Amino acid sequence: MPAPERVPAGGLTPAGTAAGAEHDSAAAPGGEPRAAGGTGPDPHELLRRGELEVRGRLHASSNSALYCEARLDGAEAACVYKPVAGERPLWDFPDGTLARREVAAHLVSEATGWDLIPPTVLRDGPYGEGMCQLWIETDPQAALLALVDADEPGPGWKAVGLAQVDADRTALLVHADDPRLRRLAVLDAVINNADRKGGHLLPTPDGRLYAIDHGITFAVEDKLRTLLWGWAGEPLPGEIREVLEKLRTELDGALGERLGGLLAPQEVEATRRRVAELLRTGLHPGPPDDRPAVPWPPV
Repeated sequence: MPAPERVPAGGLTPAGTAAGAEHDSAAAPGGEPRAAGGTGPDPHELLRRGELEVRGRLHASSNSALYCEARLDGAEAACVYKPVAGERPLWDFPDGTLARREVAAHLVSEATGWDLIPPTVLRDGPYGEGMCQLWIETDPQAALLALVDADEPGPGWKAVGLAQVDADRTALLVHADDPRLRRLAVLDAVINNADRKGGHLLPTPDGRLYAIDHGITFAVEDKLRTLLWGWAGEPLPGEIREVLEKLRTELDGALGERLGGLLAPQEVEATRRRVAELLRTGLHPGPPDDRPAVPWPPV
């Protein structure tokens, strides 16, 4: 079995370093909040209360996404601000709700303890209310997605499906058999993520994994579309089942109340049902056969 073939720039690579769009990581600094002479503040507080200075626009984003610096009491951090006014209308999601869905996704991620979504808050900004998310620096050498000229994935990889590379070549799309991705696949099932693309995966130099772009989540109807189908039908690990049990309890308490301030009541209830169904089956969900299972474009 040949080694996984990495697709060149513009293809299936873990591209993207901003919380909101794929772009060159050398474009701007990022990471945890910085403070002169000491430890930085809580990133949520900095994002929520800090003064925002717009430094540029992320042109690859489908909605308006602005690269900013947040400053508070001598600390600063790079972040992405997506104003509600810059959201494009969608036929299957209510207008003006994408920023709140991004914040809701972060709250669920935080409740799992996996912290797969960067700190994200809802706040007023230079162009009105919007979501503000900490900018994440990534490791461009981390391999999470690949194409292989083979019928089966090699060791350490999980198959997604066949991909048409060009007119004369079809290859197998694979993702890493990585516990961080496995947790993310479950989180996506919980929040009903309709847009898990390769460019939304942000591995960092310290070995962490973050995921971004959660504006089209929490629909009542099943809309899960993702590249992370490699565990479809497999039993959920015990650690994940324990987290889901905890999440079910929290959805009936404080977490459910917080989500109620961001989502419609029926969307919160649908989230409870998805968690309950995962626990009932004890399995990773499988791809649908009545609609596309993978987002387009996939990266």
